[in-house]
Amino acid sequence: MSTAAEAGAAPSVAIIMDGNRRWAEGRGLSVADGHREGTRALRRTVEAAIDRGVGSIAVYGFSTENWTRPADEVATLMEILGQTIDRELPDLAEQGVRTRFLGRRDRVPGDLPARMAELERATANRDTLQLWIAFDYGGRAEIVEAARRLVADGIAGDAVDEDAISTRLYAPELPDPDLVIRASGEQRLSNFMLWQSAYAELVFTDTLWPDFGAADLGAALDEFAQRQRRFGGR
Repeated sequence: MSTAAEAGAAPSVAIIMDGNRRWAEGRGLSVADGHREGTRALRRTVEAAIDRGVGSIAVYGFSTENWTRPADEVATLMEILGQTIDRELPDLAEQGVRTRFLGRRDRVPGDLPARMAELERATANRDTLQLWIAFDYGGRAEIVEAARRLVADGIAGDAVDEDAISTRLYAPELPDPDLVIRASGEQRLSNFMLWQSAYAELVFTDTLWPDFGAADLGAALDEFAQRQRRFGGR
């Protein structure tokens, strides 16, 4: 049985970006300040991932449950998404980052869906690293939607297999993560990529997301490299 490092392929990583609120509260700052600092952490983490040869990163930007947060916080998060599209992601595109979004878009306000789509078009030919931003996303909702598509497509029950479901997820081309990292000390998936993470290795760090950076990513990747991956075998 080989370690992940010996397998040799560029790893696919998923990150639960948690801890913005606690980071802000610990510094006497607003929640909005915490979320804005979180976007800076995203940029430096993606840049560090390029340096480490990561092939794909999927990050949890906004969950289906986040709509229950206070209206002013939700509005701030939507504003920050727009700012990230305008300021951070184009700079990453210059470094070869292709950005795509997964999740629902029908509830995202204003012109944000159009701006998301335009960024996807503008970065479609970038191939250094794939960045997937899960926005208005929930793992259970994704699986439910896949089941609805099976019904709509008239797929017979005895024809339903893993491939039939996988091809009807929000982004069938999204690679399954080899490694899932969660910041902030919490140790749960919180409804993130439940289908895709079936055999992912999990690493939990106490670092709050706004403080996360190259050293934290490197430590997680180094730990992952020593894991024995069995995929249900012995």
